[in-house]
Amino acid sequence: MENQQKVAGELVTRLFTWTIENVSKLITRKPYSEVFLVGDWKWRILVFPKGNNVRELSLYLEVVDASDLPSMWTRYAQFSLTVVNQLSRNMSITKETQHEFNARETDWGFTSFMPLNEFYDGGKFVRNDKCIIEARVAVRKVDIKNFEDQGIDSSAPKEPSKQEDQALKPSSVDSVQVPHSSAPFTTPKSEQGHEKVLSAPDGKLMDFRGLGKIETAFVPLLEEVCSWHPSLIECQKKRSRTYIEWAFTALGRVLHFLKTTKVKDMTPDTSERVQLLWEELKTFKFDLGWLEPYVQSALDVKKLMERAGVVKTLREDVDALEMRVKRLRARLAVAEVDLEVAKRDLAKVVEGFGETDMNRELGYGRH
Repeated sequence: MENQQKVAGELVTRLFTWTIENVSKLITRKPYSEVFLVGDWKWRILVFPKGNNVRELSLYLEVVDASDLPSMWTRYAQFSLTVVNQLSRNMSITKETQHEFNARETDWGFTSFMPLNEFYDGGKFVRNDKCIIEARVAVRKVDIKNFEDQGIDSSAPKEPSKQEDQALKPSSVDSVQVPHSSAPFTTPKSEQGHEKVLSAPDGKLMDFRGLGKIETAFVPLLEEVCSWHPSLIECQKKRSRTYIEWAFTALGRVLHFLKTTKVKDMTPDTSERVQLLWEELKTFKFDLGWLEPYVQSALDVKKLMERAGVVKTLREDVDALEMRVKRLRARLAVAEVDLEVAKRDLAKVVEGFGETDMNRELGYGRH
């Protein structure tokens, strides 16, 4: 296991190498690497050697001890994950991305990193029952300092320099980045005559009015609401670039949820999700009076769903009782037929018994 950490300008970068022995004998479904530090932040690698509900190797970077961090913590990092080709290192597979980790997305990476048959076959990536995974993680020194100095009630970190932004851009915008534990957005099917359905968030970023980089899927919604409510931008102009990106990302998440989720798609999990998104958004001090009724309507669906659940349970109980009554009635009908047959048989026995001379049958009175 190797660890290399270096400071380059405003960045702290570490290369961490994880060697996994006895791959074929792994008991756990998702083993974790040892903890490693980048700056003073703790990270670890998470791998699904049998795939995370897909027939591909799944690989993620995770923040360690996330539950012990302040409720509004965030960590922005650029990172690459590599599965080393042990026959030819130049043929190793590497994927890069960047992500802002937070309390809801404590891990991020690639559900479909590489096909499992390619990973296991040929003795290239798993050799002598051993595989080697590398993580190269880069974070900004200013983020580490501000996180340590300011804490939960602090102001946002300073605006990063252009050099930092350039250094932290991913090398491939085609990489697929998803948290392994998060639920996907529900995207309704398009219908003729309706507006074009928005795409699901995919981690790709684009500039929003020169204020910062926001997920591409959120930008059209933000453009629309900001044209109606200019105060949304005015109230954030004096903030740092990083803070603005957080704020409008939080707003974009709520707008995208409301735009792409239908009532029929609501479940207890989605209701809980919109509640969390709303609570997060309110911390950024937007004027949200215009949005609150829509969010409240979505939250009210939860109450309706609970009532519908009660009705459904009662209906199932009624159906079960009706089925039981039908079975009992069928059994009663059979029993009534058997009873009539028994009555007839008894009548015949009684009639035959009255006509029989028992003395004669037993031989009494004979001389």
